[in-house]
Amino acid sequence: MIEAVLPAAADTAAADVFRIALGVEYKGARYRGFQRQRDGVPSIQLSLENALSKVAGGHPVTLSCAGRTDALVHACAQVVHFDTPVKRSMHAWVMGANQNLPSDISVTWAKEMPNSFDARFSAMARRYRYVIYNDHIRPAHLAEEVTWNHRPLDIARMREAATAFVGTHDFSAFRARQCQAKSPIKTIHHLELLEHGRLIVIDVRANAFLHHMVRNFAGVLMTIGAGERPVAWAREVLESRVRRTGGVTAHPYGLYLVQVDYPEQFQLPERFLGPHFLSGLPDVRALQ
Repeated sequence: MIEAVLPAAADTAAADVFRIALGVEYKGARYRGFQRQRDGVPSIQLSLENALSKVAGGHPVTLSCAGRTDALVHACAQVVHFDTPVKRSMHAWVMGANQNLPSDISVTWAKEMPNSFDARFSAMARRYRYVIYNDHIRPAHLAEEVTWNHRPLDIARMREAATAFVGTHDFSAFRARQCQAKSPIKTIHHLELLEHGRLIVIDVRANAFLHHMVRNFAGVLMTIGAGERPVAWAREVLESRVRRTGGVTAHPYGLYLVQVDYPEQFQLPERFLGPHFLSGLPDVRALQ
């Protein structure tokens, strides 16, 4: 019963400090990104911290996350952690948080972790999916959850171009000007393109990503898929190391954080690979 997880009925505070990890999914369309913003600006972090503080009986909660998604970007498998002196069951953290969260944010699991775990710094890799709706008519459904492209896209050309990005490279041409990463050198473990009806899905996994990196990949690949640039242009942009050579940054609506990888010792819960409307797609990692 929901009443069982409310602060008034929960366990009393313990003397120890507990480190709790959570899985979180959200629709980012009405938020200015994950990170807490100035007063009055909605963010995923602020909504979560307020909800969790209520479950903790008023004790403040401060979150660290695996990936600070941008404004309007979604997540199916964000991972966060926080420290608290308040003892609750894992069920209470999940159900209590969800009772106090808006409908576009959900906590999917909770697990008590050792102090050595850090949602951001323990992560070994992150994975995104960028979802394109390819049709000459704009979609009325999922309009804020996919990127609409009215030009017919040749996925074979896009796949060929995407091979240029796999491996370890200097991705300066794909980073936003405001990117704070210390190094533009990242390793792309895979970058695959999948078809699902009218949807084209860019599935990319890397050790880390630069600011706007996936959206800039998507912009280049859609331009090539539309026949506006040759396949070789992808490598030319990469090797230029200059952002302005890569054209327009693709819209954020189609971007989802779908997986974060951690060392096996932490044994975090796993769910289906999102977003939910693509849960029937094969996992390209399982096919490799």
